[in-house]
Amino acid sequence: MKLYYDLHMHSCLSPCGDRDMTPNNIVNMSLLKELDVIALSDHNSAKNIQAVRKVAEGTGLLVIPAIEVCTMEEVHILCLFYNFEQCEAFGEYLYDLLPPVMNQPDIFGEQWVMNEQDEVVGSVDKLLINAASLSIDRLLSVLPEYGGFAIPAHVDKSSYSIIANLGFLPPEYGFPCIEVKNPPFSGDFSGRIITDSDAHYLEHIAERERFLEVPEKTIRAVIDTLRS
Repeated sequence: MKLYYDLHMHSCLSPCGDRDMTPNNIVNMSLLKELDVIALSDHNSAKNIQAVRKVAEGTGLLVIPAIEVCTMEEVHILCLFYNFEQCEAFGEYLYDLLPPVMNQPDIFGEQWVMNEQDEVVGSVDKLLINAASLSIDRLLSVLPEYGGFAIPAHVDKSSYSIIANLGFLPPEYGFPCIEVKNPPFSGDFSGRIITDSDAHYLEHIAERERFLEVPEKTIRAVIDTLRS
């Protein structure tokens, strides 16, 4: 079956995310655009994934828990998880690896934690867009313990991408899948290539254009397909 997807978007938890990127708005815009599966992938945190999951219940929209990790090399890695609890646990682990730099909302933006009614129930103190004290090597080592799968994010961008910062895709990492912002990708890669919106604003959520062929509409089927 075909699942139209957008596996990279940010909520208002990310300081760079628009305040309109609330759980209900994200789910409803994704439904308006007739997407089948989305992943909420805030910077270095998973504190809004449960709210988005609850909003999506009964709508037919599949939500995959995710985090966009900023490694110590300042490389963004999109991490998808097989279940929400493991994603949240990894988020707590990751938070402890962020530097003790507090967010300044008037400069960087709010970092709102919301419930399924789009009510602000808290905020995150540390600035989430900083690099964690976690190398790519260490991330790839620890991620399987949390049921996570790593995809280098927007590898064709000139900042915060593995190619921009390291100069190439190290073959020893063995990534089976990469994300490209503006296809086609002109680099040397024989695996699966996906394109996501990296939306920080509602209007930037992907249209019904790109799909994955999967055996069933489940989180496991989507991630296993990306691995293959």
